[in-house]
Amino acid sequence: MTFPSLNEQMDLIRRGVSEIIPEEELTRKIEKSIKTNKQLNVKLGCDPSRPDLHLGHSVVLRKLRQFQDLGHKAILIVGDFTGMIGDPSGKSKTRPSLSLEETRKNGESYFEQARKILSDKNVQMIYNSEWLGKMSFADVIKLASKYTVSQMLEREDFHARFDKEEPISVHEFLYPLAQAMDSVAIESDVELGGTDQKFNLLVGRAIQREYGKEPQVILTMPILPGTDGVEKMSKSLDNYIGISEPAREIYGKTLSIPDKLMYDFFVLATNTPNSELGEIKATIQSNPREAKRRLARELVTLYHNKESAHSAEEEFDRIFVKKDMPDEVEEMKYGAKGSTVNILQLLAETKLAPSKSEARRLVEQGGVTVNNEKIADAKTNLTLDGEMIIKVGKRKFLKIIPS
Repeated sequence: MTFPSLNEQMDLIRRGVSEIIPEEELTRKIEKSIKTNKQLNVKLGCDPSRPDLHLGHSVVLRKLRQFQDLGHKAILIVGDFTGMIGDPSGKSKTRPSLSLEETRKNGESYFEQARKILSDKNVQMIYNSEWLGKMSFADVIKLASKYTVSQMLEREDFHARFDKEEPISVHEFLYPLAQAMDSVAIESDVELGGTDQKFNLLVGRAIQREYGKEPQVILTMPILPGTDGVEKMSKSLDNYIGISEPAREIYGKTLSIPDKLMYDFFVLATNTPNSELGEIKATIQSNPREAKRRLARELVTLYHNKESAHSAEEEFDRIFVKKDMPDEVEEMKYGAKGSTVNILQLLAETKLAPSKSEARRLVEQGGVTVNNEKIADAKTNLTLDGEMIIKVGKRKFLKIIPS
């Protein structure tokens, strides 16, 4: 195959990147790739503890897709074996491990969702139990001898826990070593990861050298903030935009992103050409509302299509500008006709709120209405005497039908 020129490749690769370590090695690898007409092995390790992908996960997946578009091979490794160890990166305590069955199940979901971003060409999706599961105890001892405890304690979270005399299990030291063996096994040329993975990725370079392999280049990507503009995007914090969510959810959630983050979302989460980014930046300054609507349309188009983006925008305007109801409202049979139920219990049992405490917060903040009437008191009891439309927040609607 014919690869793009070095400059063309580096222009795309550098987009949105935090660090390339070391960049001169990546340049040499690409030059050699062009000369020998051999694609690079570009690795991305996937954490199977999070099966639901959102835009935060898409940042590194999209960078992997860019390498595919340049003609290189994307190797997506689901850590079904390392998931049984549990990666403590950025954690102040030991992270719970998963069973092999759980990691495999989550991995299958990860694969399926990743295909929304990755091309079916130049891709290999594999589980790291294929090689890690075959290692003997002697092999593990040999691997452990390649890295020292003092080197491990250079990692910020390990160092902080050590200083606070908080427990660090020996098996946690094995996680970055096991991840490094992934790079040895597939002969990784480039490994991608978030900035919080930098230590683990660098261990991969060191262990590759120890096993006589050419060390990989490290490419780290920024951590995308959530829709709150403060915390890392996370489903547990409910500040995420899921790549498998309905078009109207992606559109509506995008419009809640703070203006100051819009440019980063365009760079990291969309296909907006580099040549248009200057225009985008100017629009954000002069007309942030229109820039945000464009961002929302582009994200819906990426994960659905243009028609869905147009429909989502029309529905948003109808509901939030004209204050109409959506065309379709999910229905649920709940309770016996004539019975009564507390509003907090109703919200929790219908999954409109994850818990009663969260339901109480929503009510107290004025975010709950029943048949267009705001519920102001968490002690409110509702009589299920007919169909009722419950609205939670700006976008959640549910029609309750008593039996």
